[in-house]
Amino acid sequence: MDFELSAEQRLVKETARAFTDNEIVDRARENDRNEHFDLELVAKLAEQGYLGAIVPRKYGGAELDYLTYGLIVEEIGRGDSAMRTVISVQTSLVCSAILRWGSEKQKQRYLPKLCSGEWLGCFGLTEPDTGSDAANQRTRARKTDAGWTINGSKMFISLGNHAKLALIFAQSDPDEGHRGLACFLVETDQPGFQPQEIHHKLGLRGSDTAAISLDDVEVPDDGLLGEVGDGFKVAMSALDSGRYSVAAGCVGICQGCVDASVRYSKERQQFGRPIASFQLVQAMIADMAVETEAARMLVWRAGFLKDAGKPNTTETSIAKLYATEAAVRCANTAIQVHGGSGYVDDHPVERYLRDVRVTTLYEGTSQIQQLIIGRALTGINALVPA
Repeated sequence: MDFELSAEQRLVKETARAFTDNEIVDRARENDRNEHFDLELVAKLAEQGYLGAIVPRKYGGAELDYLTYGLIVEEIGRGDSAMRTVISVQTSLVCSAILRWGSEKQKQRYLPKLCSGEWLGCFGLTEPDTGSDAANQRTRARKTDAGWTINGSKMFISLGNHAKLALIFAQSDPDEGHRGLACFLVETDQPGFQPQEIHHKLGLRGSDTAAISLDDVEVPDDGLLGEVGDGFKVAMSALDSGRYSVAAGCVGICQGCVDASVRYSKERQQFGRPIASFQLVQAMIADMAVETEAARMLVWRAGFLKDAGKPNTTETSIAKLYATEAAVRCANTAIQVHGGSGYVDDHPVERYLRDVRVTTLYEGTSQIQQLIIGRALTGINALVPA
C-alpha cells in the first residue's frame, strides 16, 4: 500500500477541507443548538458532488475510489457529524446498495436523483425491537397480484423525514428466517408511509432522525432490490460501506480534537505561560495525535482493499471499531485540555463528544464489530446461539 496521496487526492482533500471551513464550521453550532436540519447546506454538499461520490459518472456520480471518498468524509466529519451523516447514508448505504444490487432500470431511475441531491434516501433496517439482530425483522412484506404490501415500523432512521426513497427491509416468510428477508425500494410519497421526527437526542442534533410507520404500503414488483432472500446480503454489503464512512468521519473528529486542542492550548494562559508548555497537556495532545494517525491508517487500509476488490469486511470492522472508540477518547481528552471552556459550546469539542457517542452504536455496535473480528480469527460465529 502506498501512503502517498496522488495529486488528485490531495486536491480533493484540500477542496473538501476548504469547503468544510468556509461552509460548514460556522453553521454547525447554530444548527446543533436549534436542532435544525440544514437543507440549504445539504444542497451545497450535492453541488460539490459529495452525495454519490463513489457512483459512476453515467449515473450522475463523481466516480471516486473509496480512499478518495474517505478523505472527503474525514474533512466533512471534522466540521459537522450531522452533515457527514447525510453523506454516509446517501452514498454508503443507499447508493452503494442500489449500485450493487439494483437492476439497470432501478439504477437509471434513482441514482441520478440521489447523486444530485434532488432526492434524499434513507436506510430502513433498524426496528424498535431489532438492532444488532438485523435478520430478525418484524416488518412484513406480503405478495399481492400487483406486487407487495408492507406493514411494520422502523426506528432511528437517518434522513427518514426528508427521504423521497427508502430502502425498507422486510420479512416475506418468517419460516425462512434470513432467507426470507427482502429489500424494497419504497417511494415515500404515498399513503401508509408515515415518518415522525425524533427529538431530544444526545448528539447529532443537526441531523434528521425518524421513526417510520408503514401501514399497507404498496410496492410494485420492480421495487424489489435483488431477489427475495437477498435482503440480509444487501444489508450487510451496505453496512460494509457505511461502516467505512463512519470510521472516516470519526478520523475527522479525532483530527478536529487535535486541531482545537493545539489552538486552545497555545492561546490559554495559566501561571504566566500558555498551557501548551505544560508537560501533561502536551501528553494529552500527543495521545490524541497517535489515536488519530492510527485510526486514519486503518481507514486507509480498508479503503485500499475496497478499491482493490479484495475481501475487507474484517478490516472495515477493525477500522470502524478503532476509529469510533478513538474518537470518543479524543473528544473526552480534548474537553480536558479545554477545561471548563470545553464544557460549553463556544468550542466544538463538547459537540464532538456528544456527536461521536452514537458512532459506537449504529451500523453495528463496537461489540458487534468485536464479534465480526473474532469470527474471522477463530472461525467460530459467536452470533449464532449454541
